[in-house]
Amino acid sequence: MADSDSTVFTIELYSFGFKYGEEKGQLVFDARFLPNPYYISSLKPLSGKDRACADYVMSFPSAQKTLQLLKELIQAQAEGFQEHGHTHIKVCVGCTGGRHRSVTLIEALGDAITKETEKTGFCSTIVHRDIDRYHV
Repeated sequence: MADSDSTVFTIELYSFGFKYGEEKGQLVFDARFLPNPYYISSLKPLSGKDRACADYVMSFPSAQKTLQLLKELIQAQAEGFQEHGHTHIKVCVGCTGGRHRSVTLIEALGDAITKETEKTGFCSTIVHRDIDRYHV
């Protein structure tokens, strides 16, 4: 790590629903281009934290490619911010309601960062701002 005081660099990961207002961060992404589990009756009551919902979202090549590109971009941005003395960045992913697609991607990003922590020295925190706003 670049920090001389050994502060751990944190990547703050936020999911949100655009219909409840945008979230601000250094990096903000829109997941509404992915197929929406909301329209599948068995997945509608679930969230992106549930395996069935996450598997559905990640079954699309566009989701896989997006996840890979986000991981690379976040890594590069985190390294750059850390080199300039920053201690964290905030990465936001939104979808319509903030329950399915954005949650899936944020959870996957959190898992990826955790797996790389020993190598990168980065850690992550996760906030799902709107996950509980949905009612079946």
